[in-house]
Amino acid sequence: MHFENHCIQVSVMKRKLFFLLLNIVFCCAVAYAEEPQKSDLQKRAEAVDPKQDIAKARSLFIHAFNDYANRGQVKLGTECAAKAAALYYKENFYKEAFDLLRRADQAIIASKLDASAKAASHYLATKERLQMYMKLRKYDSAKDQLNILEAQAAQAKDEDVKNDLLYTKAIYYYTFGMNAQGNAVFKEMADKLTATKDYDKVDEVYQTLIANSRKSNNASLVAQSYSNYILWKDSVSAMKTANEIGALKHQIADNEATISDKDSSLTTRQVIIIGLAILAAALAAVLAIGAVVLMRYILLSRKQAKNIKLANETNALKAKFISNISAQLEPTLQKLDGRQPEVKALLDFSKHIQTLSDLENGKDGDVELQDTQVVPFCEELMDQIRGKVKNDVNLAVNATKMSVSINREYVSHILSHLLDNAAAYTPAGGSIQLDFKKRGPHAYQFLVSDTGCGIPEEKREDVFKPFLEIRDLTSGDGLGLPICKQMALKMKGDLDIDSQYTKGTRFILDLHT
Repeated sequence: MHFENHCIQVSVMKRKLFFLLLNIVFCCAVAYAEEPQKSDLQKRAEAVDPKQDIAKARSLFIHAFNDYANRGQVKLGTECAAKAAALYYKENFYKEAFDLLRRADQAIIASKLDASAKAASHYLATKERLQMYMKLRKYDSAKDQLNILEAQAAQAKDEDVKNDLLYTKAIYYYTFGMNAQGNAVFKEMADKLTATKDYDKVDEVYQTLIANSRKSNNASLVAQSYSNYILWKDSVSAMKTANEIGALKHQIADNEATISDKDSSLTTRQVIIIGLAILAAALAAVLAIGAVVLMRYILLSRKQAKNIKLANETNALKAKFISNISAQLEPTLQKLDGRQPEVKALLDFSKHIQTLSDLENGKDGDVELQDTQVVPFCEELMDQIRGKVKNDVNLAVNATKMSVSINREYVSHILSHLLDNAAAYTPAGGSIQLDFKKRGPHAYQFLVSDTGCGIPEEKREDVFKPFLEIRDLTSGDGLGLPICKQMALKMKGDLDIDSQYTKGTRFILDLHT
């Protein structure tokens, strides 16, 4: 009987041990399966150089985001959405970038992540949205996003996110000219990493700040960040030298204590003295080498600062030359027969270059606004093309009777150019329509639609870029839409092609007042 009970107990223990091992293996397998792995789509996107093919890189990142969202891998998906958004607004496609980030936020909300993980993912999308508002120089919107970013970083409970927040805040302050606040935040981050003696990380952060400043063409931020970097580098060099000297002094003190504790024989003392002499010589050599390296670094830093200054001066001269080139050519062109198509084309080209240069290089500032009755304004623009359209082309204005504050000069130029293009490309029996829509308390849209042949999808991203191809100027110089785009941006709005419209071509002019 006792033997049977013992056998039963052994059998039960074996079963428990078997299930315990099975659970351990299962947990390990689940942990490995849940470890986030990059998909082939993301790897392919990261392998594409945006400088060579930005559209392909962006498309692959968007496909990777959709794939991750469908599989519930929200964090990796948000990373891909943020990278795709950055490639959108790099070419001034802000609407598409905002729409993509909104989709990423919706995917995060619908996920089954806990609150801290959701906050960390939202942080990535909000940070990219902040970068766009900073590039657009929209202070109030950027400030709102920064407040949201701080709340998300606090909820994420992630030290890396908190460190990134400090870096992002510094960029924000520097971008809007608040150098004192930027210096304070950046010093807090540098001190935090320096205290842990993570010098390489601090150096990497400074290098990243300088690189981002150069990419954004912010000369003042480059100079400020570079100056702070030099000061920090000098202080770290001093700290490293002090640490080395302190360590050597401590070693010397230990050796002296050892000497006093041991037998005071002459041979032992001589050996120790010789050792200390060698150690002192080594210390002197280290300090000498350090002095040489520091001197070379200082000379190199001064040379780099000089090169930066020279590059900024060269860019300024280039901008001035482009701005003045048409003015220099115009007196000569005016002496030629303006009735010749070629001469007229050259004169128009010269004026368009001057206009585009003035818009791109002009100082930022608010444009003058005028209260305008929408319906008469639109009907007047439409009347201007009635004699230019082909037979039986229907012209229609669809606008709300209201008054809005707009810059009449820029809006009239943009809409007139779009309507002229529509008149040229709309066949007989077609239609051209000018719509006005109110999208919010301070948001409006003008839409110009036609039933022409349309613009191929692969060329839509290029129509707003000047000088992409050599053209016969008598058939147009290709600067009309780039000028209209710059005018829209000057009004803190945007001009784009409606990709959903399939009956011809529709341009959308977004305005914010």
